[in-house]
Amino acid sequence: MKKRMLIMLAIVGTCFALLVGYRMFGAYMMGKWLAGNGLPPATVTTMVAGVQDWQPEIRSVGTLRARNGVEVVAEIAGTVQALHFKSGDAVKAGELLIELDADEEQAQLDAAVAAAELAKSIFERDKAQFKVQAVSQAQLDLDAADVKVKQAEAARLRAVLGKMHIRAPFAGRLGVSALSPGQYVRQGEVLVSLQANNPVLVDFSVPQRQVAELKVGQRVLLGSDAFKGRDFIGEISAIDSRVNASTRNVRIEAKVDNPKDELLPGMYAEVRVQVGESRSLLTLPQTAISFNAYGSTVFLARPAKPAEGKAAAEPSADGKPAMPLAEQVFVKTGLTRGDQIVVESGINEGDLVVTSGQMKLKNGTPLIVNNSVQPAFESDPAPQEQ
Repeated sequence: MKKRMLIMLAIVGTCFALLVGYRMFGAYMMGKWLAGNGLPPATVTTMVAGVQDWQPEIRSVGTLRARNGVEVVAEIAGTVQALHFKSGDAVKAGELLIELDADEEQAQLDAAVAAAELAKSIFERDKAQFKVQAVSQAQLDLDAADVKVKQAEAARLRAVLGKMHIRAPFAGRLGVSALSPGQYVRQGEVLVSLQANNPVLVDFSVPQRQVAELKVGQRVLLGSDAFKGRDFIGEISAIDSRVNASTRNVRIEAKVDNPKDELLPGMYAEVRVQVGESRSLLTLPQTAISFNAYGSTVFLARPAKPAEGKAAAEPSADGKPAMPLAEQVFVKTGLTRGDQIVVESGINEGDLVVTSGQMKLKNGTPLIVNNSVQPAFESDPAPQEQ
């Protein structure tokens, strides 16, 4: 028993010694590697800095509205006698839409017209008698006033009768209506929507610092998620005469041709106003830029420098070329567009720039370049999840 225990202790001791030796050997090799190579390598993605055509744009979010749009309402309460339209119809200005039951009003108008004609006959007869001094001037004045009162009452009833024949105030397209003949409608009740959508208007806002870049007639591109990948072309039709004191934004109105009634009032829209001339600018993915309190930086992948007295850097132990080294440089950034950002100074076209993985880098870090997956670099990115 004692002998077996000693054997077990010897085995445990041997394993422990091997483990300690392995750890010490690993530490020794790491220290030796670090002494000869500096920092451990890091895996990154890179791209060659290049120029792209860049059209400066002001972007905003807007809401569509009709050039003319109303809710057709009943000015007088009554019962629907006839409908002269179907939901969604295109109608002309002045076209009859709805008739309310007007039998009583028509009878009142007929009586008022008859009374006005009688009053006029009496006035004409008394005027003839006045010439022979058969009636007084006062009676003639009363007759003239009575004619005007009777005619005014007939005109009032004609106006009431006209309001019971509801017509389109302008040409446009009707919305969906649930009216039915025989239905009673109250005064002020909405009967149907009427929208004139060609051209359609879009309202959007821009910060006050950008107002100087805008003018009436400037080209506008309009996008909607209802028509993905398609731009509708329009122009600025009006710029508000004041700045909103709460937001410091200025309201802009643009006009967009809509001959097929594809764009509907109330739609959300993405608005892009092109300002200035198209230029070629040096651009990078925004992921390549590190923004710090002391400035913006990028890492470049520089070839390893050869040792003194040698023409080229020595290859690694496995015979592969020496790994490039990270070099951090300050840059000045400018406009952004989608995933892209303009670099105004600090790097040159053709420089090899680290686009991801730079969080773990320092100057002189050896780089393992793996470009199998690149960061996004789209000027007009679309959502990944649809």
